[in-house]
Amino acid sequence: MSITDWPLSERPREKLLHQGASALSDAELLAIFLRTGVKGKSAVDLARDLLNDFGSLRALLESTQASFCAAHGLGVAKYVQLQAVLEMSRRHLRSSIERGDAMENPQQVREYLSLKLRHQSREVFACLFLDNKHQVINYETLFLGTINAAAVYPREVVARALANNAAAVVLAHNHPSGVAEPSMADQQITERLVKALNMIDVRVIDHMVVGDREVVSFAERGLL
Repeated sequence: MSITDWPLSERPREKLLHQGASALSDAELLAIFLRTGVKGKSAVDLARDLLNDFGSLRALLESTQASFCAAHGLGVAKYVQLQAVLEMSRRHLRSSIERGDAMENPQQVREYLSLKLRHQSREVFACLFLDNKHQVINYETLFLGTINAAAVYPREVVARALANNAAAVVLAHNHPSGVAEPSMADQQITERLVKALNMIDVRVIDHMVVGDREVVSFAERGLL
């Protein structure tokens, strides 16, 4: 049965307009993105098959171009559309935290850092540089590591803080294992960075560790 034959209240687009996007299932949201189905399947049926094949919506969104385009009903055009949507999401979150004190809404900072780091297959260390009003100056990836570690050099972090004329910084890195729990090595490098940045009057506001399902804040854990 075509979606146009469904009751209005059950059609994804109409449901979104009347109840909001949060009321839709993953398959319904994906169906709106796909727009059309394939022969013998509605867009919702195709969306359900894709979610089953990839395992989850996240796995689909973070899949490589090759695996995405190889799936039935998808292709280069859809891959390009998806990448544009994801980048718009990142830019929207960044603009949200740039408009005021970033630390007044730590959840938005978490979501932004998660979008930037969660999908990385190796450890990445980055910094969110802030001015004296805690407004975002810049986000920079500073160090790339292996699947379980990244060498972090305080001297380089200090140099980038000075280059950005930062008054404060939020440190961030991901754990490709998916477990966001800070390690002893994480705590040790954070202590070294706090001391190094204190020498140039740059305050470390937080260090956030990005995992699959959560982002752990050093500040909230009392580790700073």
